[in-house]
Amino acid sequence: MYKENYIVSIIPARGGSKGVPRKNIRKLRGKPLIAYSIEQSLSSPHIDQTIVSTEDAEIAEISREYGARVIVRPKELTEDMIPTESVLIHVIKELDKENIEPDYVVLLQPTSPIRRASDIGKAIETLIDGNGDSLLSVCENKSFLWSKDSKPLNYDYRARPRRQEKEWELAENGSIYIMKTKLLLEKGNRLGGKIVFYVMPDWASFEIDAPFDFELVEYLTQKKLPFLFDNLKKTRLAIFDIDGVFTDGSVYLDEQGKELLRFSRIDGKGIELLKNAGVDIAVITSEYSKIVEERMKKLKIDYVYIGRKDKVMVYESLKEKFSLTDDEIAYCGDDINDMDIIEKVGFTACPKNAVAAVKQKCHYVSPCRGGAGFVREICDMIIASRKKG
Repeated sequence: MYKENYIVSIIPARGGSKGVPRKNIRKLRGKPLIAYSIEQSLSSPHIDQTIVSTEDAEIAEISREYGARVIVRPKELTEDMIPTESVLIHVIKELDKENIEPDYVVLLQPTSPIRRASDIGKAIETLIDGNGDSLLSVCENKSFLWSKDSKPLNYDYRARPRRQEKEWELAENGSIYIMKTKLLLEKGNRLGGKIVFYVMPDWASFEIDAPFDFELVEYLTQKKLPFLFDNLKKTRLAIFDIDGVFTDGSVYLDEQGKELLRFSRIDGKGIELLKNAGVDIAVITSEYSKIVEERMKKLKIDYVYIGRKDKVMVYESLKEKFSLTDDEIAYCGDDINDMDIIEKVGFTACPKNAVAAVKQKCHYVSPCRGGAGFVREICDMIIASRKKG
């Protein structure tokens, strides 16, 4: 709720996408595509309900798993030519049966995963504070445009401007639309009345409509990760599990039955760099291991908790010790015994080899496996976010 306004987000997700079959639940960096929009909406403090409209049972199940409410879309609203506005109006009418009358509707298309929860919140504030009736997100169009009959549309080729000096037009990027519910019902359109803009960077304006777009967006998200997670730059304490995080989760035995573990040197370097950046580091593991104890000593990690089944208790004591809020702590784990902490902290990450339940809950699922560069990647992300922060 923002300034006493009840606000719902609606994420339309058909099962019959043509360009990329099953696009809305295809995996992007370890998560279904639709999960990104759901998580962004749920993380926005101004959104009162996050609703997915779909006719597809699998999309519905995944959406519920990620925390969204599902309103089943009737068959007549699943055809290719049905406008999105008709889907929005159907949801509003279903809410009206429950005596729920939202003041504003936020349309989040799942094909635009590169947005932040803060983008949604700032867009809502921009619309309401500016006394607007509807809003669309845009980015600068940095292209010299021509018509098909060889006429320049946005510049004079005889006096070509320098790119940095030209005032560029704005292009609709499809990421965020917000409208007064009254406007939507009266006009049958997402835009109307006083229209305002929310400007997003060009790298956050890509939509997924073709198979190659998945590869492109994966590359972009990898490069822009510190910007995508709003809480990352707040991190003052990073906590890591050991098995499956610092290691690959395997146990190696020599001929005498002596246990061996495999660690990564680049992970160790990441810990060193993160400490130099002023971030405190702790490790918590439920298993006791002398090998782990020695490795942590070598990495000069001061806060080491080995053989601790009560991970949440350790977490709470660390939070109190450093006088931190949950938002100022990052946690990396890979299994279900990490879940209680994962649901608390400001930023969570897991390696590629994490169990499915953890992947579903974490903010970020790494393409790296535990013991093979995952810790280094997270350290680099935190450092980069602090520099940009």
